[in-house]
Amino acid sequence: MKKIGFIDYFLDEWHANNYPAWIKEQSGGEYTAAYAYAKIDSPLGGLTSAAWAEKQGIALVSSIEELIEKSDCIVVLSPDNSELHYELSHRALASGKPVYIDKTFADSAAEARRIFAVAEEHGTPCYSSSALRFSTVINAIDPSDIRSVTSWGGGSPNNYIIHQLEPLAMLMGTDADKVMYTGCEGYHSWCIGYADGRRAWCNVCAEEPGFTTRIVHKDRVETVAVNDAFFDAFIASLVEFFRTGKLPVEHTETVRIMQLRERCLQAMQTPDEWLAMD
Repeated sequence: MKKIGFIDYFLDEWHANNYPAWIKEQSGGEYTAAYAYAKIDSPLGGLTSAAWAEKQGIALVSSIEELIEKSDCIVVLSPDNSELHYELSHRALASGKPVYIDKTFADSAAEARRIFAVAEEHGTPCYSSSALRFSTVINAIDPSDIRSVTSWGGGSPNNYIIHQLEPLAMLMGTDADKVMYTGCEGYHSWCIGYADGRRAWCNVCAEEPGFTTRIVHKDRVETVAVNDAFFDAFIASLVEFFRTGKLPVEHTETVRIMQLRERCLQAMQTPDEWLAMD
């Protein structure tokens, strides 16, 4: 049995609460979440790290170094605090052991490069992704003749726009050259322009149920609800990464997506004006 170590900002959060059972199920018991480390107890009134570990049947360790030593592979969580990902991951990325870093990977393209540089220096297999990248609905779409994509999803822009930008990268590529914020209070919207004239729109509204994508092809239009078991597919891919070390997402693509996210959030400060990508 291969042992996974969880590194988190605090442990009583949705991803840490669900990943252990899903990993066990998708790996047929080959992989198990065995160790956990958290920088702080839950600041949201949830379980303490010790109580969470006891409930999950996972050993709580006192340092990241101890977790790295005892684990075969590592998951860096902190899904809602991406600003901590370098701090929480850089020692694991120097270990040579496979490392997955949860969404959102980094707050900027520069920070994304900084994180990957550590992994590349030490030959450590490492990647990050939104679970929606593994949706069978998204992967079934033929991207060869797409002219435009419009997507809708819930949550806050800072933490949830990544779930639209990753599928967008799969469908239209990562060579966007400009971004414009066109939203308003309660409804966030961006137009993303490509050098060849194509356009995409991403829309984030806290009350939006689930994720929907409308794709304009050369000679047809399709609208899909992304409501399949994409988390199951994501965890299955994660387990395969731990087995093989083969990256499901290349570092260069993740860096470009982080740059697009960075520009989208910056564009909110100057509505209705184009902001160029580097």
